[in-house]
Amino acid sequence: MNNDNELSADRLYQACDAAALPFASTAELEDLQETLGQARALGALQFGVGIRHEGYNLYVMGSPGVGKHHTLRQVLERRSAGEPVPPDWCYVNNFHAPQKPNVLKLPAGTGDQLQRDMRNLVRDLLVVLPAAFDTDEYRARVQELGDEFKAREEEIFNKVTQEAAGKKITLMRTPVGYTIAPVKDGEVIESAEFERLPEERKEEIRRASEAVQQSLRQAMQQAVALQREHARRMDKLNEDVARHQVDQHFSELESRYAAVPAVPAFLAEARQDVLENVDQFRKFAAENKLPADGHRLMPFDRYYVNVLVDNGGRQGAPVIHEDNPTYQNLVGRIEHIAQFGTLLTDFTLIKGGALHRANGGCLVLDARKLLTNPFAWEALKRALRARELRIESLEQLLSLASTISLEPAPIPLDLKVVLIGERLLYYLLSQYDPEFPALFKVEADFSEEAPRNAESSLLYARLIATLQRREKLQPLDREAVARLIEQAARRADDSEKLSLDVGGLLDLMREADHWARSASSDTVRAAHVEQAVAAGRERSGLLHERVQEAILRGIQLIDTAGTAPGQVNGLAVIALGKHAFGHPSRITATARLGEGSVVDIEREVKLGQPIHSKGVLILSSLLADRFGQKQPLSLSASLVFEQSYGMVEGDSASAGELCALLSCLSGLPLRQDLAITGSINQRGAIQAIGGVNEKIEGFFDICRARGLSGTQGVIVPAANVQHLMLRRDVVEAVREGRFHVYAVSRIEQALQLLTGTPAGEADTQGAYPEGSVNARVVARLDEWARLRRRHGGHGADAHQDENAD
Repeated sequence: MNNDNELSADRLYQACDAAALPFASTAELEDLQETLGQARALGALQFGVGIRHEGYNLYVMGSPGVGKHHTLRQVLERRSAGEPVPPDWCYVNNFHAPQKPNVLKLPAGTGDQLQRDMRNLVRDLLVVLPAAFDTDEYRARVQELGDEFKAREEEIFNKVTQEAAGKKITLMRTPVGYTIAPVKDGEVIESAEFERLPEERKEEIRRASEAVQQSLRQAMQQAVALQREHARRMDKLNEDVARHQVDQHFSELESRYAAVPAVPAFLAEARQDVLENVDQFRKFAAENKLPADGHRLMPFDRYYVNVLVDNGGRQGAPVIHEDNPTYQNLVGRIEHIAQFGTLLTDFTLIKGGALHRANGGCLVLDARKLLTNPFAWEALKRALRARELRIESLEQLLSLASTISLEPAPIPLDLKVVLIGERLLYYLLSQYDPEFPALFKVEADFSEEAPRNAESSLLYARLIATLQRREKLQPLDREAVARLIEQAARRADDSEKLSLDVGGLLDLMREADHWARSASSDTVRAAHVEQAVAAGRERSGLLHERVQEAILRGIQLIDTAGTAPGQVNGLAVIALGKHAFGHPSRITATARLGEGSVVDIEREVKLGQPIHSKGVLILSSLLADRFGQKQPLSLSASLVFEQSYGMVEGDSASAGELCALLSCLSGLPLRQDLAITGSINQRGAIQAIGGVNEKIEGFFDICRARGLSGTQGVIVPAANVQHLMLRRDVVEAVREGRFHVYAVSRIEQALQLLTGTPAGEADTQGAYPEGSVNARVVARLDEWARLRRRHGGHGADAHQDENAD
């Protein structure tokens, strides 16, 4: 047998030379400050957070576990530390239009102080204003004004009384006002007596009464004017008393905030409103006790300050990570309180969102969570486009509520938004959302792997040391570090690469640390790492075990010895979560006289997925190109994965399918102690496939369980040799000659390994060497072509007639 394609054990596993690592344990290594293998992403992040133009927000993408969040946090924190602290943002009452609260932009830390000052001011006024009206001086002044106006009123009515007396008319006060009546000898003339008077006397009394009534009306008007004057004088007195206290308390605040824009205007409006509503303060003090500080104090909370964003005590610009980016958590909300069965709201119930807190800095969001929360994505885009924040309830936004609500003044927006998500989401948004490319112009793409060389291996060792100290794990010796580097290559499915899945690396380190502590070891050694790898494989290996059991018990038919025509062992991979395993699958082919069709049974029953169907079409094209140049192919062939009950996808079985079909056509049986995987192109080249390590190990496990014969092995594409990082038991079996791995680049090489017969190359006339696989195929096809011509090209019917003859 030609063993030129057989791989030595050394090519199946690229070990890390622990002796070449210049340290004894990770305790000697410095922390890794730079980001390993992410130069492109790091440059994009630094560019994105540094550029100040509109629309240069970032989308950070990459697989889970590659360190996106940690690297992003480091970049943002370094950048934000040198940025100015953004201002505080507050909402205050609009005394002219309370449904449209005003916004205040204050220096960092000022908002909280102003809020406390206004609360203290209101509480002080609720004490001092009622007290100012409860002094002897105030009461004396009120009494003085009352006496003065009472005297003036009496003087007015005394004049009317004297005038009436001179005309023998009396003026009498009643509960409803004043009335007049004629008198005689000091006695009121009764109605009956009045009727007996002469007409001249009656007319005289009527004229006198009208004159007195006219004077009385004038006196009443003077009294009303006097009452108005008295009320004005009382208002002036009350205002003077209140103003003295209000000015005393407001002047201190006005001097403190004189240099802060917009605050003096707010204080002036608040001062005027207090003066106009002094009676509310007096009435509240008479009927209520002051509640504990921090409680609502209606209706005086209209003087309060609602601090939406407090940046006091912050160093640098904010970096906000919003884990639940709902609409309200992003743009804020307007809350309500229930009072007597009615929902009420005011500016103090306005609550800020993540965009408010991140204003002036950076906001980090998970792209998938953002997109799956109703209205959140549109709200974010609307804010970024307008460069301002408007707080609107969803009821308003959707016109679902007809009640009057608040319309807070918008807040200018200046921040960077960073979305973290999958590549697929980025490309879908770029394709289907025309606003996305204009708003997120910078993509930071994190790589899943880095080149494996001496330099990167040492950097990876420093990464291990950094994680070990950060997680407070036991130090690792260099053999354990070497084993972790090898496992990183295995996770990358490439012996020349290192996986940058920091999450997976950290999990393995924690598990190895557990086994080291269980063994009372103060150092994590290679054996502990190997134990952690094996334990993880064992924990997730139930389904793998069940698949192997079905093969070993003969439920699923797989041969690992002998030969059979038109039958080959293909290899498949099942991936479940983080665990993947390989297993063999029988591929069979049949061929007969026909009209050149190759039937993919999986496709016919709609179990074959597009890439698998493409592979079958490619091998059909190869057959036609190689054997149908001089005459049409006179065959009908069928290909199937035996005992396959689910979807079949991928083209890694196309090389095996072609070998099975050529075996059927040539009549040469295929070795069942070999399995094959590989994709084929129309020229017969074997192309690389995925999961090569799992596939080899899957067939090895079945062979080992049945007993290694020394002839068993797997045929893989030569392009996959660089990806080999096989388990050590497989490598040792190959080293001892009990198992074999062959690498091929052409279908002819695979055919020779499987049949033991050279495939044969065509000469200049297109003829193949006698006895070769291809020559046998040509002979069979020529025979079927003659049969077809003899019977008028009726394909399978002609073949049946010939057999009948």
